[in-house]
Amino acid sequence: MTLQAPRAGFRTRFAPAPTGHLHLGHAVNAVWVWGLAQAFDGRVLLRLEDHDRGRCRAEYETSILDDLDWLGLVPDGATTATFRTGPHAQRQSDNTARYDARLAALDARGLVYTCRCSRAEIASSVYPGTCRHTAVPAESTPARRVIMDGTAAESFDDLRLGTQSQDPMTQCGDLLVRDRAGNWTYQFAVVVDDLEQGIDLIIRGEDLLDSTGRQFRLAQLLGRDTMPSVLHHPLVSHPDGRKLSKSAGDTGLRELRAAGRSPAEVLGRAAHLGGLADSPRPIPASALGDLFRGA
Repeated sequence: MTLQAPRAGFRTRFAPAPTGHLHLGHAVNAVWVWGLAQAFDGRVLLRLEDHDRGRCRAEYETSILDDLDWLGLVPDGATTATFRTGPHAQRQSDNTARYDARLAALDARGLVYTCRCSRAEIASSVYPGTCRHTAVPAESTPARRVIMDGTAAESFDDLRLGTQSQDPMTQCGDLLVRDRAGNWTYQFAVVVDDLEQGIDLIIRGEDLLDSTGRQFRLAQLLGRDTMPSVLHHPLVSHPDGRKLSKSAGDTGLRELRAAGRSPAEVLGRAAHLGGLADSPRPIPASALGDLFRGA
């Protein structure tokens, strides 16, 4: 594995959405996150990305925290114990005022417009700007888009995949930041959170690589001067290429626990599936950094 070493002392996050139970794909991400943090003196923030209030459930949040405790993965700052006792800034549903303020600042610069388009009305993945020059009444829908015009593509170095270049306007067009149900979108909430929480290394799966350019451009519009480093790791997939999914009930951690697997066995299997170990040998949480020392 070729890997550019991250800067020592970085701050990253493990950020599951409480829309289902954790599965082996999440464990792979956790191995990369905590392993790199151990190897390079990093800090791991636990963030529950519950911006979609229609799909999130309290029982899933409890399940996520239980699984992290069982695996022995301890975040910095707000631990799983403090998450259980009350609201914290690392839960997105607590951050409405923060998102409102950031959107208002963009709006004051003329970068926001109301959008009444539904997903069914948008024929491609690139939004054509239908509502940009249409005076859609603000009170008619809470949906908002941010203008993503730029003079050049966004270029960045992925610590694993190397140099990347993405043009948000040809990839996705103007970015939806709040939907018609009033929910903040992933793309907006995660950029605001990473900025406000000082995240300077983003570790996530390859399925989110294409989001990086648009998120960096939005971060610049929000006033971020230095972009975080990024690392996109391999995904765990079915033989037919489909990635593991919470909604499909794929290899859940709670099922593995019920089957008698130990935390070290699950982490070792995740390390193997994530391309970090030659075999699925047991690896305790305290030894995940050994997978990256010397990288």
